Amino acid sequence: MNLLLVFVPIAAVLEFTHGNPIMIFTASALAIIPLAGWMGRATEHLAEKLGEGVGGLLNATFGNAAELIIALMALRKGLFEVVKASITGSIIGNILLVLGLSILAGGVKFPRQKFNATAAALGSTMLALSAIALLLPAIFHLIVRNYPVEREQNLSFEIAIVLIIVYVLSLVFSLKTHAHLYVGNMEKEEEEAIGTHGWSQTRSVVTLLIATVLVAVMSEFLVGAVEAASHQLGLTEIFVGVILVAIIGNAAEHSTAVLMALKNKMDLAINIAIGSSMQVALFVAPALVFASYAFGKPMDLHFTILEVVAVVAAVAVMTLIVQDGESNWMEGVLLLAVYIILGLTFYFLPETTAVPAGVAPAAGAVAPH
Repeated sequence: MNLLLVFVPIAAVLEFTHGNPIMIFTASALAIIPLAGWMGRATEHLAEKLGEGVGGLLNATFGNAAELIIALMALRKGLFEVVKASITGSIIGNILLVLGLSILAGGVKFPRQKFNATAAALGSTMLALSAIALLLPAIFHLIVRNYPVEREQNLSFEIAIVLIIVYVLSLVFSLKTHAHLYVGNMEKEEEEAIGTHGWSQTRSVVTLLIATVLVAVMSEFLVGAVEAASHQLGLTEIFVGVILVAIIGNAAEHSTAVLMALKNKMDLAINIAIGSSMQVALFVAPALVFASYAFGKPMDLHFTILEVVAVVAAVAVMTLIVQDGESNWMEGVLLLAVYIILGLTFYFLPETTAVPAGVAPAAGAVAPH
């Protein structure tokens, strides 16, 4: 992936010379992939150096930093549909695409792979909570559609508080009271696999800072070109957010999870996939709601019906797959099939139906009453 770093200066040149939006979007996206990988490596190493408790908290906080930065840039520009679509895409992408590829790759090499069913079941239950948190605002909107949107925004804000509290308690559970259910210290070969073996703490901090700044700059370019690029490509913004932006932000995690599955480390692969989805649903989504108020452009948790159905379907299928604590390659095929079906549905979704009525308006628009 490091070869893709060449697109960092290419994206900068295209941006400052006002290049074609499609080229800017593509170059920025390709640049973010390796940068997100470097952020992940630096975070993993710092987590190891700082000890189990602080390290686990650091990992849990920065695990989806790239997706959060991209979403913040889109939020600042008032692109609420792209932000919500990227949240949806990250959740279904991790539990269908990442987990599906991991189970398929590992299953081809090993006929049967086992993992901790209790930890996986808890993860799927918390993802069910996130599905409820997306479902109820959509139903609430249908019930109170003739009332001011402030009611929906207040509901979303308070649901976001609940999600954050659950996320904090989940950290206490996984890092303190029930740490034995989760993957412990990595072996040397696993450290080498993610590229952190032998790093100094100073190198990790410097790498994390530089990569974070560059991801923020590339995300600014990406978001700035997303509207024009999507129109030129004939794609809806919701498809770009659910599929393209989500894959860009999660590419580094994709490779690590698959690599761990190939080494028959399914507990780690499962934790990467399900843990990342949990973090997006319980931390990134409410954090974006809070940040939207800081930007003066409040965002609610009212997602489109298709987005809600996609998350519910993904969580349901994933729960059926992981409940027995073992996997085979055919189960990976099933997860990928569901992801492809959802992707095709979002691709053929007309632009006019992609934006829910009553959603928070873009910058400069007047909120309906």
